[in-house]
Amino acid sequence: MGYPTKVQASSSLLLNDSAPVSQSAKLTFPARGKQGSIKLPEVDVHWYDGGIKPDLPANWPSGKNPNKSGGGTFFYGTKDILHVGCYGVEPELLSGKKINVAKTERRVEEELGLAWNKGAHEMDWVRACKESAENRKPCTSDFAEAGPFNEMVVMGVLAVRLQALNKVLEWDGEKMEFTNIGANEEIRTVIKDGFEIHDGHPTFNKDWTEPMNAIAYSQELIKHTYRDGWSLPDMPA
Repeated sequence: MGYPTKVQASSSLLLNDSAPVSQSAKLTFPARGKQGSIKLPEVDVHWYDGGIKPDLPANWPSGKNPNKSGGGTFFYGTKDILHVGCYGVEPELLSGKKINVAKTERRVEEELGLAWNKGAHEMDWVRACKESAENRKPCTSDFAEAGPFNEMVVMGVLAVRLQALNKVLEWDGEKMEFTNIGANEEIRTVIKDGFEIHDGHPTFNKDWTEPMNAIAYSQELIKHTYRDGWSLPDMPA
């Protein structure tokens, strides 16, 4: 779907040196022209974790747990709603219609003789590493897909870190920058919660970082300066 154009997020208490307990993020992707006769409109992707759950569809069966194998996803279409578990397991249409989709993609678990949760895609990557570049069969989820997908995931992390700006952040993916953060906007995050009970009354004595320029802070998050990576000996000829 390309780069998102807008993102916003919120979370439980955000500390400077750790992730929050729970968070949610909304990423908006632009319209993408047509696929055949179908117009591909703007798409919103919502993420929830740490116990936060999305609103259930109106026709969701009462009492049914939407979590399957560690997660769940709803795809809202114009004619139906698709519900799947973690990694797409056990897909179902909420209308009750049976799903009968032609197999167009490789089934790695069938090729390697592995169940989906027994390392199928990891071993597909090992297999591709061992093959020569000239004869290599690409992974079913190679870096051409995994790279942009990872960028989408960490975009949610960026929005969580910048939530104190209290705005929908607008993103230029080609330039790797937010376009609607003002030059003089500042941001702070909590260093220590400092929550205590005194004489039966709660106190919230938080320690905060010094105010930081929001543009510079966002740029450091986007292009973080890491230490030099590990080096490996040359491979044998």
